[in-house]
Amino acid sequence: MRASDEAYAALRDDIIEWRLAPGTVLAEVEQSERLGISRSPLREALSRLTAEGLTTTAGARGVVVTDISLEGIDELLPETLEGKAAALAAERGDAWTFGQLQRELLHAPELICGPEPAVHDYYELVPARHCHRGRLSNSYLAQAMRSLRVHLVRIRRLAADDSARLRAAAAEHAAIAEAIAAGNP
Repeated sequence: MRASDEAYAALRDDIIEWRLAPGTVLAEVEQSERLGISRSPLREALSRLTAEGLTTTAGARGVVVTDISLEGIDELLPETLEGKAAALAAERGDAWTFGQLQRELLHAPELICGPEPAVHDYYELVPARHCHRGRLSNSYLAQAMRSLRVHLVRIRRLAADDSARLRAAAAEHAAIAEAIAAGNP
């Protein structure tokens, strides 16, 4: 793997997992030393992160991790995008696959609030849902959803300690999977 790809993956993961908080300045010298690479591949990685919306240039300050909030989620993912993807999946999808996903999502409260919470295991179900729907939609819609997914992961991390919100989201996702499995757009 190229140095710029490794730097991109490491920085992206640090941003998504909140190890690099919004507002953090990603100074070239410090980041290149931390990642053990030269500044050229670092610049390439930072450019990719900026194109993805995870960082932004801030004049003389350099590159900064972008802010994200629960309030901004409505602007981030228009319902029409999610609704269209679900409708296409209902028309084109495999009932068994979405039925299985629904069953897994129905058990999500156990993952979220069980004796040994496994919130990470719940989070692993969400990409599966997006993957199935994205694969069944048209290429433009699938690309738009892939671009937004990284921001949704950051939003989910904000609510990691809100088990009531996570249970409600799991119930919504299970209902969507049930409708798709039934062929109901």
